[in-house]
Amino acid sequence: MAIEPTEPLDAPALRRRFDEAGGLTVGVEEETMLLAPGSDDLAPVAAAVLERLAGDARFKPELPAAQLEISTAPAASAGAAAAQLAAARRDLAAAADGLARPAVAGVHPTAAAEGALSDGERYELLRGQYPTIARRQLVAALQVHVAVGGAERTLAVHDALRSYLPELAALAANAPFHGGRDTGLASIRPTISAQLPRQGVPPALESWERFAAELRWGAAAGGVPQPRMWWWELRPHPAFGTLELRVPDAQTTVAEGAGVIAFAQALVATLADRFDAGEPLPVAPTWRIEENRWAALRDGLDATFADLGTAEPVPARERLAALIDAVAPAAARLGASAELEQARLLLREGGGAARQRAAAERRGVAGVAGWLAERFLA
Repeated sequence: MAIEPTEPLDAPALRRRFDEAGGLTVGVEEETMLLAPGSDDLAPVAAAVLERLAGDARFKPELPAAQLEISTAPAASAGAAAAQLAAARRDLAAAADGLARPAVAGVHPTAAAEGALSDGERYELLRGQYPTIARRQLVAALQVHVAVGGAERTLAVHDALRSYLPELAALAANAPFHGGRDTGLASIRPTISAQLPRQGVPPALESWERFAAELRWGAAAGGVPQPRMWWWELRPHPAFGTLELRVPDAQTTVAEGAGVIAFAQALVATLADRFDAGEPLPVAPTWRIEENRWAALRDGLDATFADLGTAEPVPARERLAALIDAVAPAAARLGASAELEQARLLLREGGGAARQRAAAERRGVAGVAGWLAERFLA
């Protein structure tokens, strides 16, 4: 694994990092909840589960003490990344047996709003800066890293990819319940995350000099002492030389996750192809993207988006169907056509929010956490 830079990087160093990476490889980080056997409430036993995992580098602590992160190595295709994720889930379930039940969603459907935090220097910093808010960050994402290749290519794709965050959010919305009730949202996770700074749609960066200047300013101001605290839903990751998509909610099954991963990787590849062909990639105003982002977290796949140029309304399902068709050639080239079909399946059958609501109709909201745990190895 790459080492996180401890100080802001200058523009030449950033260019070198992003020039060195490439191949359109994909890696993921999945934030996984740990549930107490019997009650299915959050169980703050991550440290004990990690001890059983005996230093396996695929598993790391997270800010909530009832959560672990699964990391995969860079893979050529979404299918290969999903295979790694499936193997890691099996190993985590075995290690946690009798201690916790792993489960995945954007938030726990019935847990209290605040929870215990993990120990460690990194988390002490967050606890000190955001004492109550940190305890409320009981949220889980599927973070998708794509190594675009080429510093200028990466930067152009970053600024254009911002416009597609609402579509990714709608496809991956998987957090309709919070505190034991239906929130009326497809995903409440962004509203919880937004209690922290630097959330949502990132600014366009325009140049590596500007990004370096922003990191320097953030460090001097005290809010961004390390690049990893640039927390937007899309960011260049200097340690890995990737673009990291942080907008998707964590997906309940590996198959659902594979669909989101394949769509994200193929979308990045398609934008990179357009850059290579000399096509100027449009950079939309942040607030317009945020309008669609709000529609996505409220309504998920049932949202209506506004065209970022004309403001013409378009149903999210129609927009996503067209986008999936548009990125299908890139997915085929990357060997991810089968996984992209999982994205089509989410679109046809309804994403995680709809599936959780259907489970609640059968079991009640109190039974949704157990249903999530049952699907962990599905």
